[in-house]
Amino acid sequence: MDNVKLAEMLFSDVKNAPEYYEKMYPPRSLGPSAEVTRIAPSPTGFLHIGNINTALANMRIASQTGGVFYLRIEDTDQKREVENASFDLPYNFSKFGIVFDEGYCSDGSNKGNYGPYKQSDRREMYRAYAKWMVEQGKAYPCFCTSQELEGMRAEQEKRKALIGYWGRYAKWRDAPMDKITEKLNKGMPWVLRLKSLGSVERRIKTYDVIRGERDVPENQNDVVLIKSDGLPPYSFAHAIDDHLMRTTLVLRADEWLPSMAEHLQIFEALGFVPPKYAHISPLLKIEGEIKRKLSKRKDPEARADFFLEQGYPMEGVHDYLLNIINSDYEDWRAKNPKTDTNEFKIDLSKTSAGGAMFDMVKLSDVCKNTVASFTASQVYEKALEWAKNYNLEFAEILKTDKAYATAVFNIDREKERPHKDIACWADISRLFSYMFNALHDYNAIVFPAQYSKGDIRAVLERYPAIYHADDDQQTWFGRIKDLAFELGFAREVKEFKQNPSGYKGHCGDISTIIRVALTGSTQTPDLYQIIKLLGKEEMRKRFDKVLSLRA
Repeated sequence: MDNVKLAEMLFSDVKNAPEYYEKMYPPRSLGPSAEVTRIAPSPTGFLHIGNINTALANMRIASQTGGVFYLRIEDTDQKREVENASFDLPYNFSKFGIVFDEGYCSDGSNKGNYGPYKQSDRREMYRAYAKWMVEQGKAYPCFCTSQELEGMRAEQEKRKALIGYWGRYAKWRDAPMDKITEKLNKGMPWVLRLKSLGSVERRIKTYDVIRGERDVPENQNDVVLIKSDGLPPYSFAHAIDDHLMRTTLVLRADEWLPSMAEHLQIFEALGFVPPKYAHISPLLKIEGEIKRKLSKRKDPEARADFFLEQGYPMEGVHDYLLNIINSDYEDWRAKNPKTDTNEFKIDLSKTSAGGAMFDMVKLSDVCKNTVASFTASQVYEKALEWAKNYNLEFAEILKTDKAYATAVFNIDREKERPHKDIACWADISRLFSYMFNALHDYNAIVFPAQYSKGDIRAVLERYPAIYHADDDQQTWFGRIKDLAFELGFAREVKEFKQNPSGYKGHCGDISTIIRVALTGSTQTPDLYQIIKLLGKEEMRKRFDKVLSLRA
């Protein structure tokens, strides 16, 4: 009887019993193999690329099983919340191609029948279950001050006892009703604690989808269920949320592994069947000879928005992350280079339990392959969309002449083996700067030291006269060979190799001098197409400018 009275004293504002919410959120009507997954970030800072990795896995698993994937905002730690972060999260996920079936939306609304999907909006539900826990004698109020808790911890450290609120240290666990009532009447702050029945002397078996069966000690701590601000910590909130939202599979960081016994104990105390758990190891990076976790503080690529700022194509990012999620994805992709990635089925038993390396070089290679598969029109539209947000000057250049820019991006694109040099949209303004007068930098033009000033001048002065815009590529290169011979260079590379002392160089050197004069680089896509797009008049102007700077 005291428990019921105490529950009413603690939660007099709670009007609905747990049964009310059980009826409001019934089991979902899904197939027997369907998985209900979620991503549940806290609005306490920027998104980590690891969040995107986990979200992608959750989304794909829900999709391939005919299930549901939803976004929940876990904001019960309101002291650490960053302003407007809750609104930004759905938008930022969408920029990475993460699509939710249900969840919290950027405008603050909720999509789906199992919301609200923001924990601070679910306060009354947590308090209803907390009240029920008190009624059942499974929870009690604790009035310990922070100073008292610190003193208790110091004593435990001195005695080399297990740190926590348990046994003889659980001061309020069996406190008499009159003592509790006295504190409540004085308006003293309190937290609600679980009356744990566990003991570290006993062990329980847990199962992890990635790591298999594990054997861990029971939780004996009387952990906090409701904080002094009236909101629950993660352990209590997520148990109620995952139950009412009918979550079947939880993918989360392996930092939660030590809390598994505590979480399972809370599920049991509430009478809930827990979901399956899969704990993902952090993304790693090699620094010297040491492997370490990808750090928000040290590594720019840890921030998800880094990939947006640089303009990495999301198709390529997904391709790379799927390789991290499943060890057999790379082989599947090699055998199915043009198949939609949605055809690949994720299998968590093939996810590394030891942590995956996050390799920016490999990511860039994957993204270069992705961009090489796009049409020139797709490259133009995607680059323009990126530039509108991150490079306004380049966006204006692209909008000035869409047909010309598209033609530039089509250079070497329709070949059987297209040029693979664009890893992200930020690369384009650098790689193709020479094709746009507003970006072309004459001061950066440096010819290889092997070419004399006299030979450079001779090529640049004489080549415009022999160039014909209507030449096919074979004829065009034949004229370059003729010019090479006239200037003392071999018409063919093999001729030069057979008699290197008889020539200044070969026809390729003439092409290189022309290429550097026009682009500032010795490595570019097809020179024939570059000259054709720039046009004879622009070519002549550039040659004259280069010669004037070298006078």
